[in-house]
Amino acid sequence: MLPTLADVEAAARRIAGQVLDTPCVESRTLGELVGCRVFLKFENLQFTSSFKERGALNKLLALVEAHPPPKGVVAASAGNHAQGVAYHAQRLGLPATIVMPTFTPGVKVERTRGFGATIVLHGDSFDAAREHALRLAAEQGLAFVHAFDDPLIVAGQGTIGLEMLREQPAIDTLVVAVGGGGLIGGIATAVKATRPDVGIVGVQTVRFAGMYDAIKGTQHPLGTGTIAEGIAVGQPGRLTRAIVERLVDDLVLVDEGDIEQAVLMLLEIEKTLVEGAGAAGLAALLKEPERYAGRHVGLVLCGGNIDPLLLAAIIERGMVRAGRLARIRVAARDPPGTLARITTIVAEAGANIDEVHHQRAFSALTAQNVEIELVLQTRSRAHVDAVLLALRGAGFEAERY
Repeated sequence: MLPTLADVEAAARRIAGQVLDTPCVESRTLGELVGCRVFLKFENLQFTSSFKERGALNKLLALVEAHPPPKGVVAASAGNHAQGVAYHAQRLGLPATIVMPTFTPGVKVERTRGFGATIVLHGDSFDAAREHALRLAAEQGLAFVHAFDDPLIVAGQGTIGLEMLREQPAIDTLVVAVGGGGLIGGIATAVKATRPDVGIVGVQTVRFAGMYDAIKGTQHPLGTGTIAEGIAVGQPGRLTRAIVERLVDDLVLVDEGDIEQAVLMLLEIEKTLVEGAGAAGLAALLKEPERYAGRHVGLVLCGGNIDPLLLAAIIERGMVRAGRLARIRVAARDPPGTLARITTIVAEAGANIDEVHHQRAFSALTAQNVEIELVLQTRSRAHVDAVLLALRGAGFEAERY
């Protein structure tokens, strides 16, 4: 049976005081950039840095109330559901086993282990991990806590929708990340029952477009990885698919570059750290700003568990796209002092040198010449052009590389 508004309201009462009622505030800067009002729901501020605790807690409390309660629980997750189950199972005195795909970021594995759960790394996809978890449940007599395809899980996630509309009643559009569909299914259940005028748009990465394909009848090849691993689900749930078909207005796809840009913008502008899945909603706005022009858009920053090395790579790649990190090549004759002249010109133009590579052997230039590769910190693409102009004005051949 599909969950109802009453189920979401019951979940809100059940989990009250045990998870955060996270802030939902307007970002005027992001709104100015994309041409609409933008309201951010900071679910990355939950104790486990993800909305997943809501559904997990709602399910676990129902299990504890059962007679007899289970001797333990098992779940499959790429990280956020794992942490939500492990943390609240520990609080409630339930032994927890978590099966995680082998690609799960180390930060999520260690955090989950820190909540006292037994960790099993298995399979190269969420679906493979889930099948193994189901086998363990049958073999060991454990209660399986699904990451999304469960009415209690969906109802728990739906409490986000109630909170957003209560705090920001002006919202007329919600843009929500979609993996298996638990988050958008719960939000749509709550929102459409109270405010049917609110448009709901789901966002998937083009590399894992299972729900998009199921609803729209398309076929996208399944990817092998994404920076939004929290929504890297190959097959949507049957329950959640039924909810999405009935209540979600549209589904859109974003690519890796869109998500990278959104992660970086939230870090720079809002000073908040989100993982790839948490930035999917903003990625959709950045990709199609005209679609949301003039609207009042709510975004769920659904998770903040990102691997530090991945974050470093995203920041660096973002700086390259913005022209704030540039690689140039300078060709010149090679008498003593040439490198000093070049670095002086770069400094006088206001750029900072990150790397220098002097290339003589692997060059098509004549033997008397040298090719120098520089990686520069700059203010913008226009600033890079100014540095190149200054080098050319001093008689050097200089170009972007």
